[in-house]
Amino acid sequence: MEDIDYRGSRGLDRSKVMALIQNTWIRQGHNLLITGATGTGKTWLGCALGHQACRQRLSVRYLRLPRLFEELRIRHGDGSFGRYLNTLAKVDLLILDDWGLAPMNREDVRDLLEIIDDRVNQRATLITSQLPVDHWHEYLGEPTVADAVLDRLLQSAHRLDLKGDSLRRHRDAHEIPKVDPS
Repeated sequence: MEDIDYRGSRGLDRSKVMALIQNTWIRQGHNLLITGATGTGKTWLGCALGHQACRQRLSVRYLRLPRLFEELRIRHGDGSFGRYLNTLAKVDLLILDDWGLAPMNREDVRDLLEIIDDRVNQRATLITSQLPVDHWHEYLGEPTVADAVLDRLLQSAHRLDLKGDSLRRHRDAHEIPKVDPS
C-alpha cells in the first residue's frame, strides 16, 4: 500500500484509498469494483488491498475469472463443485481479476451467480475489469441472471475508476536503459 501511485492523471482519490486500507468494507461484506484501461494498475491495486487484508489477518483468495471458470468446469465433472463453492463462500475477500476479458457461457454466468449469492452482504468481493460497469449487464448476457448478479454486486459496492496511460509503459521507459545507436 505504501507504493501506490497517486498521480492526478490516474484519478485515484487518496482519501478513498486510505479508507479502503482500513478494511472496514471487507469486514462489512461490501464489494469493491476497480475499472480502467489496460495497464492502469487495477490488478496491482487489487492485490495490494488483498495483501493489506492479509496483514490484518483476513483471509484472501485471488482468482483470474477465466481460470476460475475452467476450475469450476472441472469441479462440476469430479463432483467437488459444492465443496469448492463452500470454500469460496468462507473467504473474507475474494478477488476476481480480469472480469470481462473472456466471454462467459450460460453455465459460467450461473456459477458466478452462485458464488456471488453465497457471499452477498456477508463476505467482500473485489472485481477488476477493463470493461466499464455500465457494460457488465450486456457482458453477462442472460438478462435475468445478469440482473441478479449485478443487483448483488452493486448494492453495497465501492468503486474506483482508474484513468491514464499504461503504467507499464512508464515503468518500462524508466527501467530500460536507452542505447545510443552511434
